[in-house]
Amino acid sequence: MADAKPISLTRFLLEQQRDQGRINADLRLLIEVVARACKRISIAVGKGALGGVLGNAGTDNVQGEAQKKLDVLSNEILLEANEWGGHLAALASEEMDDPHPIPHRYPKGEYLLVFDPLDGSSNIDVNISVGTIFSVLRCPADIEPGEQAFLQAGTRQVAAGYAVYGSSTVLVLTLGDGVHAFTLDREQGTFLLTQSDMRIPEQTSEFAINMSNLRHWEPPMRQYIEELLAGRTGVRERDFNMRWVASMVADVHRILTRGGIFIYPRDMKDPDKPGKLRLMYEANPMAMIVEQAGGAATDGRLRILDIQPEKLHERVAVFLGSKDEVERVTRYHREAAT
Repeated sequence: MADAKPISLTRFLLEQQRDQGRINADLRLLIEVVARACKRISIAVGKGALGGVLGNAGTDNVQGEAQKKLDVLSNEILLEANEWGGHLAALASEEMDDPHPIPHRYPKGEYLLVFDPLDGSSNIDVNISVGTIFSVLRCPADIEPGEQAFLQAGTRQVAAGYAVYGSSTVLVLTLGDGVHAFTLDREQGTFLLTQSDMRIPEQTSEFAINMSNLRHWEPPMRQYIEELLAGRTGVRERDFNMRWVASMVADVHRILTRGGIFIYPRDMKDPDKPGKLRLMYEANPMAMIVEQAGGAATDGRLRILDIQPEKLHERVAVFLGSKDEVERVTRYHREAAT
């Protein structure tokens, strides 16, 4: 008789280590520590104004963006949780200029942790879902754990995940063999497995994009969106719906749950920037998750996971989600470049 009780994240990871041999003890510990940090962030998000965490912190991050109080708090929570466990060589955060080395008083491990501590934080003051995104890499044995050690293509990731803080807190995780979702039981304080082997439908009729930037897009991008907007009277011969939360975690979670395509294309407001989203902190982990769920992820021309980073805070255009739509819009961009 099958065990009807939900499986905890801890049990899931132990079985991946002991029975499947897919991860080692250090990687299991690393993911458990990140999950515990996400629980603490979830509590802070849930308190909202009662916790005094809303509003700006009065500082800017390395990208020149105003930091929210919860940006700073979430970053501190993740740093403090992961410093002392002995499983990391260094950490890198979207909110910090440089990698954060493990203090000398703690043992060092073989992994690197990359994270966006609070994705979508501009929405926090209006009570819209936000999240945490993370990626795990191995630290090269022949390189000091500085910036150069982190500059690895997304195909080198050994794990990736995100937590979305909404009506419930959900942790989505891939270890390179499928995608699984764990929902936080707030009474028990435990993440429990609620979805296994999540799959993105290959076809979709939903798209997520900031339409206010249409006038700045490249011609193939405008062509694609105009086809979607034409609906059943156009060349696509069916209607499409637009959904846009302006929180990547929330938009990608919807796509992972029911299909769709998320697009943050290059635009000509700043021609020198290849995109807005960060390759290491956002695009790579989300691309790994989406591909593991049967979807696709490109920058409009190249597979995201194949891109070799040149700097820690590199930006990139992002097209990810249902495979048929990602392949179509990518083809438009490639054809325009020839």
